[in-house]
Amino acid sequence: MNGTRGARTGALALAALLLAGCAADGGAPGAPAAPGPVADGPFWVNPEGSAARQVAEYTRQGRTAEAALIREIADRPVAEWVGSQDPGEQVRDSVEAAAAAGRQPVFVLYDIPHRDCGQHSAGGAEDADAYREWVDEVAGAVGERSATVVLEPDAVMHMVDRCTDAAYHEERYALLRGAVERLKRQPGTTVYLDAGNAGWARPEELREPLRRAGVAAADGFAVNVSNFQTTRASTEYGRKVSALVGGKPFVVDTSRNGNGPYTGGDPAENWCNPPGRALGEPPTTATGDPLVKAYLWIKRPGESDGPCKGGPPAGAWFEEYALDLVRNARARRP
Repeated sequence: MNGTRGARTGALALAALLLAGCAADGGAPGAPAAPGPVADGPFWVNPEGSAARQVAEYTRQGRTAEAALIREIADRPVAEWVGSQDPGEQVRDSVEAAAAAGRQPVFVLYDIPHRDCGQHSAGGAEDADAYREWVDEVAGAVGERSATVVLEPDAVMHMVDRCTDAAYHEERYALLRGAVERLKRQPGTTVYLDAGNAGWARPEELREPLRRAGVAAADGFAVNVSNFQTTRASTEYGRKVSALVGGKPFVVDTSRNGNGPYTGGDPAENWCNPPGRALGEPPTTATGDPLVKAYLWIKRPGESDGPCKGGPPAGAWFEEYALDLVRNARARRP
């Protein structure tokens, strides 16, 4: 994921166990909402996430102002990135904790072979058989519980832009179709296949790749994962993609898009910890658009895109960046 460049999708945070973790035409529909209930919708807030741990540390230090800032992240549901090691245990623990709270977790499955074209988030399953076993373990761990899954950020898009070697395309399409099919055997699992972002590719380029990746059997697709395109631009892009794939609905990652994409630096690095960004709309299913099923914080706000602009490795907690995301979001509020 971290290998995307310029207006492409930004670096994705992995689970802590895994890695330690074009200008839009107009802004988001409104300024980010002020802090409120832990979630507006069905999604689970992990009380042991990176932001929650930072809040606890600030509180111990008596840094109440900083604790209040980071609580705006910690009190919101963010996606759980499923690592390569012991995925069943990680997923099972999350679905059980979420069910006990009357909520459902959001998972990101990010283990496709030849992931991220060997760049910042390189890795993934050793081969196709290992990946199928991994997906099967995840699905089995979800069981009968409710869960939302965002499937393999960048996996389709890296075939569209040819970052992934053509020799791997047929296998990857088959693995994605198989993952959708396996996950959908679980009665409470909702699956969204990643479809890039408004600054990466033309919607028309996605029609056939998404079809081959199994979007027809999925519940929909996800846009703007780990990127900064505005909610308005992302919705327009998603509606165009939807029209090409049978009217499928979609979800939008609003975790860091409050100020839109960064355009002031090297375009080849604008995806990586760009300055001046802000939290976007809090996670909710109340989007006001029947095609937009939810705004989600898929990228975990405050976790680094990669070792750039003073940041730690991809997925590691980036304290100052997290504080800036909240400060900049507050600055936008009336």
